[in-house]
Amino acid sequence: MKTSDFYYDLPESLIAQTPIEPRDASRLLVYNRATKQIEHKHFYDIVDYLTENDVLIVNDTKVIPARIFGALQGTGGKVEFLLHKRLNLTDWKVLCKPAKKAKIGSRFIFGDKLSCTVTDAGDMGERTVRFAFDGVFESILSEIGQAPLPPYIHEKLKDSSRYQTVYAKHDGSCAAPTAGLHFTPELLDKIQEKGVEIIKVLLHVGLGTFRPVQVESIEEHKMHSEYWQITESAAKSLNRAILAKKRVICVGTTSVRVLESAIKDNGLFEESCGETSIFIYPPYKFKAVDALITNFHLPESTLIMLVSAFCGKEETLAVYREAVKSKYRFFSFGDACYFF
Repeated sequence: MKTSDFYYDLPESLIAQTPIEPRDASRLLVYNRATKQIEHKHFYDIVDYLTENDVLIVNDTKVIPARIFGALQGTGGKVEFLLHKRLNLTDWKVLCKPAKKAKIGSRFIFGDKLSCTVTDAGDMGERTVRFAFDGVFESILSEIGQAPLPPYIHEKLKDSSRYQTVYAKHDGSCAAPTAGLHFTPELLDKIQEKGVEIIKVLLHVGLGTFRPVQVESIEEHKMHSEYWQITESAAKSLNRAILAKKRVICVGTTSVRVLESAIKDNGLFEESCGETSIFIYPPYKFKAVDALITNFHLPESTLIMLVSAFCGKEETLAVYREAVKSKYRFFSFGDACYFF
């Protein structure tokens, strides 16, 4: 399949620049795959589509303040660093802009407590750096780092917590699992009151999720690996649900990638963790996921390819055309859709 097969025309005015308040007041496009019917709702209506025969899978990763700005030692030239994958206590994979200033051996200063040296160079601005710091790295990062908002968001975020889910727990992502941004504590309570079990899994969002596809044939695209984890408790809850034939509803493509990476040949789960570079596109056959709550994704992205694998390419593009026609808000701070 070609990358261009997943293109759709999106007016720039529909790219959401700021989050809706309250979180669950965003719009929700509901698509019934059996009847091909579309309903236009609000996100708080999701509770009406859930029953005690469902489990909801969420990704409880937490976004770190991954964007920092360094000065090149000797010239003072400014370079932006996006931390996207931790390798050990001192070394990180980062994206640099402008990358031409970040040559192997270059040293950058981020204030009195933090510096780094470039140790390796990859493609498309990726570098490996080794940090030297005085104090606790995470504390320093919280002081100097900024929320790593996507480049298509031009408005400054007034409250950085709005780029976190309300259940975010484990530091490690350089982008938010945005489908989860719509949930409020009150909405989660209502969902649980209906007998829906909420199961938390973990995937630290990195380049694998958001790096663009830059090859004509999608089979040639190489996904970067991302860390995932399923706890013993989560595995037991998933297995109970599967054996009871409950619906497994994933919140976001990252939750999908965890389950599809971790499921065993017997159709069950166990406590496990690892790195996944799974790339889901048509005609992938899903092993664990019955329904999907997700945002509207960029044209020609791996995310719209995943949704197309779940719903069918033509159906997905038809839903997106309807969303454009109905002026839904798109991407990270945009509206959501529910495919079941």
